[in-house]
Amino acid sequence: MATDMQNLIGTSEDDDEEELEMDVKEEDEEDEENGGKRIHRQVMVGVDVGIAASSSNNNQLPHHQQIQDQVGTPGGGGVRRCRPLEEKERTKLRERHRRAITARILAGLRRHGNYNLRVRADINDVIAALAREAGWVVLPDGTTFPSRSQGSRSAAGTSAMVNPSSHVVSQQTQTTSQKGISPGYRSSLEYNTCRMKGVFMPTPSPYDLSPSARSQTSALVGDGGEQTEIHSLIGGSMDTVNDKQIVDLPPKLPERDFAGTPYVPVYVMLPLGVINMKCELVDADGLLKQLRVLKSINIDGVMVDCWWGIVEAHAPQDYNWNGYKKLFQMVSELKLKLQVVMSFHECGGNVGDDVCIPLPHWVAEIGRSNPDIFFTDREGRRNPECLSWGIDKERVLRGRTAVEDGIIAMVEVGLGPCGELRYPSCPVKHGWRYPGIGEFQCYDHYLLKSLRKAAEARGQSFWDRGPDNAGSYNSQPHETGFFCDGGDYNGYYGRFFLDWYSHALVDHGDRVLSLAKLAFDGTCIAAKLSGIHWWYKTASHAAELTAGFYNPCNRDGYAAIAAMLKKHGAVLNFTSAEQHVLDRHEGFPEAFSDSEGLAWQMLNAAWDACVPIASENPLPCHDRLSYNKILDDAKPFGDPDGKHFFSFTYLRLGPPLMERENFLEFERFLKRMHGEAVVDPQV
Repeated sequence: MATDMQNLIGTSEDDDEEELEMDVKEEDEEDEENGGKRIHRQVMVGVDVGIAASSSNNNQLPHHQQIQDQVGTPGGGGVRRCRPLEEKERTKLRERHRRAITARILAGLRRHGNYNLRVRADINDVIAALAREAGWVVLPDGTTFPSRSQGSRSAAGTSAMVNPSSHVVSQQTQTTSQKGISPGYRSSLEYNTCRMKGVFMPTPSPYDLSPSARSQTSALVGDGGEQTEIHSLIGGSMDTVNDKQIVDLPPKLPERDFAGTPYVPVYVMLPLGVINMKCELVDADGLLKQLRVLKSINIDGVMVDCWWGIVEAHAPQDYNWNGYKKLFQMVSELKLKLQVVMSFHECGGNVGDDVCIPLPHWVAEIGRSNPDIFFTDREGRRNPECLSWGIDKERVLRGRTAVEDGIIAMVEVGLGPCGELRYPSCPVKHGWRYPGIGEFQCYDHYLLKSLRKAAEARGQSFWDRGPDNAGSYNSQPHETGFFCDGGDYNGYYGRFFLDWYSHALVDHGDRVLSLAKLAFDGTCIAAKLSGIHWWYKTASHAAELTAGFYNPCNRDGYAAIAAMLKKHGAVLNFTSAEQHVLDRHEGFPEAFSDSEGLAWQMLNAAWDACVPIASENPLPCHDRLSYNKILDDAKPFGDPDGKHFFSFTYLRLGPPLMERENFLEFERFLKRMHGEAVVDPQV
């Protein structure tokens, strides 16, 4: 698997030393089998390699002679002359200087030009990116030639903005899986978006299309005065939208036909910073224009987070909804639907967070005097990301509990860290790194009191403690006495503790949704879950257990959650982890991860309980392969009951989505989610 990842990324990070010495590469040792016959290797000096490779044979003669002078002459036993130590040191200094300049160039291109350059990018990557932007086709082996559509783009005075992650598909095929993946898709590993450090690296295809300029400025500028306001918001030449400009496309991947399939509403998540800390709507005019663009392609609505730390920031029951009221009015006037998420956790520090929104100031003050309102691990470290549900029934918030209607004000409720129903068992701020199993979060005063009562009710008062052999955040199951095969997790005490721990989670969700149902009678409410997929193929499912999901190999840990959601008529908003497995985790095959298996279990638990399922993509995606995976999950192939998602929310509105090729690909995805037929341009 690691080898596959190296092939996908192009250059392994382990090649750092080799890259450092790329300035001068000496010839190989003599080939003993050929009787001392010497094999010369090409020496590459800085960027001269590109010039030398493209020069004529006559121009290469001095360079070749220089190589021979350095390595000596044949014969004499094949002994080569070593370069003086001073020359080697000068070479290293020149190489360090060159690499420093290259690093500054790459940093500038990433920051100001928004080029998708990999972390170990070299001068060849820069040249290829510039060539593609100029409209040339650069094949994986370096062969470069003008695009067939370059002439038409030059004549129009524009260049089509094409994201390399769009339309680039594999020609490999695979039989249909039980989850409805149509023929033509790759294996589950290859099928996921091939992302590494945020850069999409597709399998080489016959054509490598030009990437977009990705500048936020150019992404919001149209081409000429004839363009409409809507078209001016979409990057690239929009005069090609109606004329159906023919572009160079790779061979078409066989796809499912979603025409006539059930209609699945699609929402677009608004930026996290759309409302600032003063509860003011940021850039109302720009947002209105973008919403009009979305309306023009028949988007169903938008989703916005309402942050506790903004609305009730300064004092209990002192609310400020001004910015949200303006936003809701804008959405209403456009006749779009609205999904509102009441977020009771802090924002910042998690994947995708680009703003910082803390908990209300008055809650932080209480936390300084009573830190037990926050989740606490075995070492006593507090996690102020959200409140412990140990205080759900405790009046510690200036006379209020954590679930009274002073908090549940208007819409659906976030239930834990990142708004998800789970314990914060894997906090990066406390040193957790994938694929660590995490730690139990039950050591605040209030949860320990609950555990003590449960142990006494069981007649085993000495069970009023957490496991003392469950390892630490970055442990692996086999390294602990609790989670290893045959470990204490499956003993009498282990089963008691895990049952109490998971019930505390479900009971918290039950209490919050009960109040939400009363407050918003007649309005759909939802609970959000994420997939804790690492160590899923082990017996204990350790990472799920610390997160509160009692789901070892001999027990269904999601049926109780589905039953609780069914009781309140709530929707399960499931965020599949599949799309970012490659991004973070494929370097750890020993983690026994199975995101598809976990997703299949959770979806079936919900569907068996007749609980509607909504979903969202955990990370931004703009390529067809990712959209196809979402479509297959949303509308399982061959399901006799016709099961499908209740809705889907796209993450998220921003300049990358408004780039021309990304936007057209998104519009295509939207039509297929709506069950409409799509017609692609022919090559």
